[in-house]
Amino acid sequence: MITKLAGWALIAFAAWYMLTDPAGAAGVVLGILHGLRSAASSLSTFARHL
Repeated sequence: MITKLAGWALIAFAAWYMLTDPAGAAGVVLGILHGLRSAASSLSTFARHL
């Protein structure tokens, strides 16, 4: 029950954040995507050197 409530609260917060500060929300998404791209690149480099 708590995890379901926490999930709905997270969704509500994300929606509120996107509606009140779209540029900030876009920056967060781009930062997350950059981090994932960097992690994938690092993993690729590691696998290549095995």
